[in-house]
Amino acid sequence: MSSNRIRRIAISTGGGDAPGLNAVIRSVVLSALGLGWECFGIRDGFNGIFFPQRYPQGGLIRLERENVRGIGNVGGTILGTTNSGNPLRFPATMPDGSVVEQDRRADILNFFSHHQLDALITIGGDGTLTIGNALHESGLVVIGVPKTIDNDLDKTNTTFGFDTAVSFATECIDRLHSTAQSHHRVIVVEVMGRYAGWIALHSGIAADAHCILIPEIQVDLERVVEKINEREAYGRLYSIVVVAEGTAINGKGRSLAAEAEAGGVERLGGIGARVAQMLHDRTGKDTRTVVLGHLLRGGTPTAFDRLAATRFGTAAVRALAAGKSGVMVALAFPNVNYVPLDQVAGRMKLVPLDGDTLQAGRDMGICFGD
Repeated sequence: MSSNRIRRIAISTGGGDAPGLNAVIRSVVLSALGLGWECFGIRDGFNGIFFPQRYPQGGLIRLERENVRGIGNVGGTILGTTNSGNPLRFPATMPDGSVVEQDRRADILNFFSHHQLDALITIGGDGTLTIGNALHESGLVVIGVPKTIDNDLDKTNTTFGFDTAVSFATECIDRLHSTAQSHHRVIVVEVMGRYAGWIALHSGIAADAHCILIPEIQVDLERVVEKINEREAYGRLYSIVVVAEGTAINGKGRSLAAEAEAGGVERLGGIGARVAQMLHDRTGKDTRTVVLGHLLRGGTPTAFDRLAATRFGTAAVRALAAGKSGVMVALAFPNVNYVPLDQVAGRMKLVPLDGDTLQAGRDMGICFGD
């Protein structure tokens, strides 16, 4: 498709929110308007298509310069988002009350045709980009933009939102050192990341944590107990343990806050309290838990994330102008490039066990539970 066939584009934000989403929206809108295109935003992922009656302005809103003025430094997303209601597995209630999953991509294609929308820029993580790839394979022009604080998307050096999450987690862990030291406590800090340990690893090393537990490593809690006791023997009467929410301990399953519902994903949570109790039982030390949770998603994006988001948004518009579809914009330092969505969909970038960052932590004497 050549750029002269693009006249009207839609933007959607899906999955968990991340600092920098509004910066992407802003850069897409300003770049597209500069080419003479019309821009529209879909509310709450694809819910604006399925439930337009929920919104006073409708599920599709026109985006002009005044809509995006001054939002580049604002957290969240002005379009709203959701991590439930996957259109490929959309929950539908049957007459008997049972809930089944339906594939509703045809409804999305019909919506785009009805509103004469020529292309979709979809901003999200693995789940959102998997949906985007399916829509591309069904004939829709789609460009993906990688977003997740978890940094677990393949084929891009980093995702926007990650730097902000790591920076805030580091600040929080820094603060916990003084109170843990004053009371001779073990403090367990639970951070987000789902099934990848990037946030825990980077913030833990940056903030001088003594133990870092991540999903990629088989954790034996006795190694952590040994580390705490070793510190005690040297007169260091406190310890900071950072644990990623998707970590399994002693070969047992992950801690879940809620099972996956139809069209949704399971919700992780509780590993921090579990680890704290086990450490208290084994060491006898006063042990506390801090769950950073959604604090990592909120707030003002860092300069790095604002710039990355802006570069991604403008690159997405350039991709459409060049006739591309079915690609994700990706950061390949120092440039932004394009990779096929089918090389991203359904894949996860985990912390490499032979990577330099993990090795740096080991060289510094950090315990990883193995």
